[in-house]
Amino acid sequence: MSDYVPVVIYAVFIIAFAVVSLGVAALLRPSRPYAAKLQNYECGSEPIGEAWVQFPVGFYLVALVFLLFDVLSAFLFPWALTMRGQGLSGFWAMALFLGIILLGWLYTYREGLLDWK
Repeated sequence: MSDYVPVVIYAVFIIAFAVVSLGVAALLRPSRPYAAKLQNYECGSEPIGEAWVQFPVGFYLVALVFLLFDVLSAFLFPWALTMRGQGLSGFWAMALFLGIILLGWLYTYREGLLDWK
């Protein structure tokens, strides 16, 4: 139990700092609402139409595929830096990893997710 005392003290300090910071900011901030401040802002022009516009699902699919490959490719850099110490087993593990990424890319290509319509 005594091992967790520093963690609890640190957590109390973090929570106290957050509460005090928000309280001081609420006391010091200016509160002057006026009509121009309460209006919607969209690139300096008046918004036209409704806010609930349906975007094509292709935007989301491309974003998800980008995030998937971006995050997975981030694992290549640490592996490349430690490749000499990994040996042949590290090479084959990364070959399997790259094979899985390649299969994902082939699947997205076959499904047509990479075709911009």
